[in-house]
Amino acid sequence: MNLISIDMDGTLLSDDDTISLENKKAIYEAQEKNNIIVISSGRSLHDMQYVLKQEKIKCPFIAGNGATTFYTGNILQQFILPSTVLKKIINTIEKNNMFYKIYTNQGVYIMEEKKKLLYQEIAQFEQDFTKDLYLRKTDEQYTQQGLVNVPNFHTIDFSIMSPYKVFVLSFNRKKLEKLYTELAKLGNISMTSAGREKLEIAHGQVSKGNALKFIAEYFRVPLENTFAIGDNLNDISMFKAAGKGIAMKNAEQEVMEYASFVTKNYNDNGVAYALRNYILV
Repeated sequence: MNLISIDMDGTLLSDDDTISLENKKAIYEAQEKNNIIVISSGRSLHDMQYVLKQEKIKCPFIAGNGATTFYTGNILQQFILPSTVLKKIINTIEKNNMFYKIYTNQGVYIMEEKKKLLYQEIAQFEQDFTKDLYLRKTDEQYTQQGLVNVPNFHTIDFSIMSPYKVFVLSFNRKKLEKLYTELAKLGNISMTSAGREKLEIAHGQVSKGNALKFIAEYFRVPLENTFAIGDNLNDISMFKAAGKGIAMKNAEQEVMEYASFVTKNYNDNGVAYALRNYILV
């Protein structure tokens, strides 16, 4: 028995936000051979539940980069941001005047007004191609499942909602680096990214790697019998924890350095190729 942890965006999902028929068939094949498939993503609990239900895939999953581990309708493990820490994070982001949203068990809280901060950053670019790309990335923030649009974050009592992640998006690299430096001084938080324009902040024990170790122990699968398939920076901890890591052809170079194998592109059924050629053989 193997346990196979698979990232979503840039790995399992195609550009149209669906799972290809070949990838689904390969996942079913792996499950039929008594392997445990785990989907691991930075996405919210609600978003992952929706996608996997639509795609008819039943398996445990890891949300929020490891903040929440979910299986058969139950949260097996979750790391919540303490109210005092969350307040410091919010104040630091607000001071830097940046877009952010807050992931909770009650949904992903977002403010429509914060969109203008991204528009201001986009206006600084000259190329129409770059502007169009960043406008699409901005619109994506308001089309996910489980969104709760509120006029003001400061009027919400997040302590009763189990907040587990704060997501920051910025197209200004210097602002993101400055924010990272300031947040690092807070301590007891983890920071990672699923893209160069993103910063994802959670409890200090949160990582895909730690979640992989937890779910492997839960199913009593030795770590040497675990595989991780991914493409981005938030997958590196998962690659370090797993017995073997499989990078997508489109993976960031830093991820490639931790991979035992490299599979095809995410839009070319790369997950199916990885399962059939490196694990199920």
